[in-house]
Amino acid sequence: MKLKLAIVGFRHGHIYDIVARAKNNPEIELVAACEQHQQTRQYVEKTGIAKITHTDYKKMLETVECDIVAIGDCYGKRGQIAVDALEKGRHVISDKPLCTRISELLEIARIAYKKNLKVGCQLNMRNMAQFIGLRNLIKSGDIGEIHSIIFTGHHPLMIDSRPSWYFEPGMHGGTINDIGIHAIDYILWATGMRFTKINAARSWNAFAKKYPHFRDAGQMMLTMENGCGVLGDVSYFAPDSHGYNLPFYWRFTVYGTGGIAETTATATSILFARAGEKEIKNINLPEPDDGGYLRDFIDDIKGKTTSEKLKTKDIIMASYITLLIQDAGDAGKREVLLNEPDFLRIIDKKG
Repeated sequence: MKLKLAIVGFRHGHIYDIVARAKNNPEIELVAACEQHQQTRQYVEKTGIAKITHTDYKKMLETVECDIVAIGDCYGKRGQIAVDALEKGRHVISDKPLCTRISELLEIARIAYKKNLKVGCQLNMRNMAQFIGLRNLIKSGDIGEIHSIIFTGHHPLMIDSRPSWYFEPGMHGGTINDIGIHAIDYILWATGMRFTKINAARSWNAFAKKYPHFRDAGQMMLTMENGCGVLGDVSYFAPDSHGYNLPFYWRFTVYGTGGIAETTATATSILFARAGEKEIKNINLPEPDDGGYLRDFIDDIKGKTTSEKLKTKDIIMASYITLLIQDAGDAGKREVLLNEPDFLRIIDKKG
């Protein structure tokens, strides 16, 4: 029997990937689509992306039989939509970020665990050939024990073509939460290690002077369980004219006792400088896992998940850590301790 999918919100283009993959997936049937915003609704129908059936998502949840709700609304609205869908017994999958407030995330986690529902997210860095290959190299042990990870995820802001809601106070939720969650989830997955501390984070207005309240810059300094230091910058600093094609778009450099490895989202190989050797190796990329985030979500629903696959707990944990980093950046907090047992106890108290 097919899983019935309903869409809530088309305000960010990433939702189109879920829609396209759902249409081509024999295990999924698209049964409803909701969009309140008139211009977006007209665009979605005119381009044939989906047929809009509702303008009120709460009414849709009341009247439409579905197993899954996919969320692509404005960031600031996603948390409540997810909570409402879970309360109605639906699994949820969202573009990132899943939500913009820690209180929303804890409620999402509480309901999901209580009702045995699954949460998915478009954390597709796990599906890219460059980062699968880098993880494979880490897991092989060739890099040795990792002591430093430096990443940059600079994006173009395209301030005049972004949806206007991006710049409405309280709607975006922060650049670290918007972009940084990809890196946080990936590092957890690639290394198998936990984050233990937010040493520092910073969020500020740099390039986007047109909107002084909008903090387009985000940086962080983190510590992992073996003492590995992580430095990251996910600011909207890339020139619009270059889009997402720069050779250092999503650059990860990993330093270990066995050498240094580096790749980017646009690279054609992985660079590896092995300790004790003179020549830098170019390691060929593996095959990508195109659309893997959606397959992992379906497997999670069907109880077929594994430690390798993206699953509810991974998404909740990565979202929680990223929201804490965003909060530290906004409030100027330092040396914030992190550990998984504390997080799980918070969920238990909410329940």
